[in-house]
Amino acid sequence: EKAVNLKKDLAEMQEWMTQAEEEYLEKDFEYKSPEELENAVEEMKRAKEDVLQKEVRVKILKDNIKMLATKVPSSGQDLVTELNVVLENYQLLCVFFHLEHTDAEVWSCWIELLQYLDLETTWLNNLEERVQMTGNLPDKLDAVNDALESLESVLRHPADNRTQIRELGQTLIDGGILDDIISEKLEAFNARYEELSHLAVSRQIALEQQLQTMRETDHMLQVLQESLGDLDRQLTSYLTDRIDAFQMPQEAQ
Repeated sequence: EKAVNLKKDLAEMQEWMTQAEEEYLEKDFEYKSPEELENAVEEMKRAKEDVLQKEVRVKILKDNIKMLATKVPSSGQDLVTELNVVLENYQLLCVFFHLEHTDAEVWSCWIELLQYLDLETTWLNNLEERVQMTGNLPDKLDAVNDALESLESVLRHPADNRTQIRELGQTLIDGGILDDIISEKLEAFNARYEELSHLAVSRQIALEQQLQTMRETDHMLQVLQESLGDLDRQLTSYLTDRIDAFQMPQEAQ
């Protein structure tokens, strides 16, 4: 009777194992949308918990069959053979759920990519705002200088995030995960980045040239002002001393 019950348990376990193999090991892991991937992650979590919960049952079944085979070799040998098949299949499932490239890791990679894209999009928005602020500046040296420094501070943004975006995106695309969606997102981001970067650098160069011209003009005005001040003091001294105009040098007249 015990052998019959154990054989029944083995049959049930084998049936569950076969179903699990068909459902997970032979599954097509191609996802066309983040929603499909997220649902697959949740499904895999439940499946993994189900597989791990069977571990205790498998161990009890293994111990009981080995004990029966020791006591009653004639009844237990066939069960040992069936047990080995079940153990092999169970181990295969356990290995499958511990593979490096699981849905959960793919989902984590996707979320990480979105986070980096969000960070860089915020930076691009800030860069675009700074560029727009340089469009109508008052014709004052301080205003131009402040605008240039503000723009340069944003342009000093490190490239680490963009490197992560490129690597994460390429990893997912190479794995055949959400190819179209990721390619579209990366293409849009890269196009906007290139456009704003070129525009910002052009505005930076223009502001530098404008600032240089204004500084040169200020210097010329300062020199002229000092020269006029010297002339004013000289003419004032002439008037104070009541010197006749015809007694002055030609340039003073």
